[in-house]
Amino acid sequence: MATAVRDDRGLWKRALITVPTIVIIGSLMGYLSNSGFSNSWYANLVKPAFQPPGWAFGVVWTALYTMLGIALAAILNEPPSKDRTSALWLFFGQLALNFAWSPIFFGMRMIDVALVTIIVMLVMALAAARYFRGIRAVAGWLMLPYLAWLCLATALNYETGKLNPGADAAPLGITGA
Repeated sequence: MATAVRDDRGLWKRALITVPTIVIIGSLMGYLSNSGFSNSWYANLVKPAFQPPGWAFGVVWTALYTMLGIALAAILNEPPSKDRTSALWLFFGQLALNFAWSPIFFGMRMIDVALVTIIVMLVMALAAARYFRGIRAVAGWLMLPYLAWLCLATALNYETGKLNPGADAAPLGITGA
């Protein structure tokens, strides 16, 4: 029985598009929503004890977006299939939520809405990673650090709401703010 040989010639060409696109859009969304400690509203909030230092966010997100871009390129390099289509829908859906999170949290100051957004994003990213792993194992593994960071970010989002009653511009009663 002959085994199929994987053709990765197009992977890195795709990655030269997917990586910068994801990094630039993610960075732009953070910049446009004034995310981080330069945001006076956020700077004045009480932070959870497990909050990483401010500089870590730019470094981590750049690395995570790079890994997501490579994972996406690996999946785009595979032949079309029903699983690939499902994986891509889930991936782009969670990525859209990722790009929306900073404007919701930092721009609109909606802590609870951001929490719902990040939970849905996490579930979709987990499903996308599972599909990715089935299509091309390395693509699924490349999403693991992102999933871990989303878990931390979800906890930070929740605890920030709990620690800052009255700071939420549109409370849903989730964090008690």
